[in-house]
Amino acid sequence: MKFNKLIPELMVTNFDKSLKFYLDIGFKVEYSRGEKEEEKKFALISFEGSQIMLDELKHDDEFVTGKLEYPLGRGINFQIEILDVEKIYKILKEMNYKIHKEIEENWYRKENKLIGNKEFMVMDPDGYLLRFAEDLGEK
Repeated sequence: MKFNKLIPELMVTNFDKSLKFYLDIGFKVEYSRGEKEEEKKFALISFEGSQIMLDELKHDDEFVTGKLEYPLGRGINFQIEILDVEKIYKILKEMNYKIHKEIEENWYRKENKLIGNKEFMVMDPDGYLLRFAEDLGEK
């Protein structure tokens, strides 16, 4: 497996609940830890080339720089480019996950061209904002 140059590591309050959310929408576990007690709640997951690490929050965690409270993902959203936005959207709706922003087509300026995405947003169980986007090309 090739590691991406940037892999967000999300601190989660309930590892099992978060992992279930991501697996339900199609992510797969690339590897997890678990030999030592302090490593049991960690996994690197992937979906169509995107990679995320999930790590259950520990009270003495060196990566915690301030008070953490829901929603944990304030100030950031993760755009995940996928092949079929409608498929993931349908899975989330069927599982009664609350959609943060409904599917819409958006065009973003890149110099003198526009780049299109069909996209929607959902918050994971800890409030990290995920923007699933299907590439519509340029015009």
